[in-house]
Amino acid sequence: MPSAGEVLSRPPTPRRCLLVRHGETEWSRTGRHTGRTDVPLTDEGRAQATALAPRLAAELAGGPVPVVLTSPLARAADTCALAGLGGGAETDADLVEWDYGSYEGRTTAEIVAGRPGWHLFTDGAPGGEQPGDVGARVDRVLQRIRAVEGVVVCVAHAHVLRVLAARWIGAEPVWGQAFVLAPTSVSELGWEHGRPVVCRWNVT
Repeated sequence: MPSAGEVLSRPPTPRRCLLVRHGETEWSRTGRHTGRTDVPLTDEGRAQATALAPRLAAELAGGPVPVVLTSPLARAADTCALAGLGGGAETDADLVEWDYGSYEGRTTAEIVAGRPGWHLFTDGAPGGEQPGDVGARVDRVLQRIRAVEGVVVCVAHAHVLRVLAARWIGAEPVWGQAFVLAPTSVSELGWEHGRPVVCRWNVT
């Protein structure tokens, strides 16, 4: 099996989309649902994002200048800048993280203690978004991505990017549950024989 570095340095394809999850925050480190709360990167998160710069430079070398889309929240925008993608990056409000409503700031264990069997990708969040709401948002992002002939990089959050990957391959938002993302991981969506596919996932 090739190493992460070997996978990331393979020759680029002409049309593709890279998904980058932001670096660590205090809430992500402790497993708290972080939706619209603008929690900053930790020092470790900033170091993770900075370490992305040479990896992404190698990944994008020799290809067209990418279209870079970022969530408006600071943890994503700062990751984008520290990773060397800030110049010309466009903010896309549809890449903001899932609205967790009354579950904002709570861990899954805390939620399940009061609501056994709860699962975000099937049940959504009271006072926040349902899976279909997030799916509708990422469908608009996908329209933007598919209109680009070259490379698109999306810097955003775990749950919204997981739904985006599911919708990319034509699956319902619930299938985002199958795509786990680590902080500052890089994933690639692309095409095979004219069909949308997941080329790489959660490379750290």
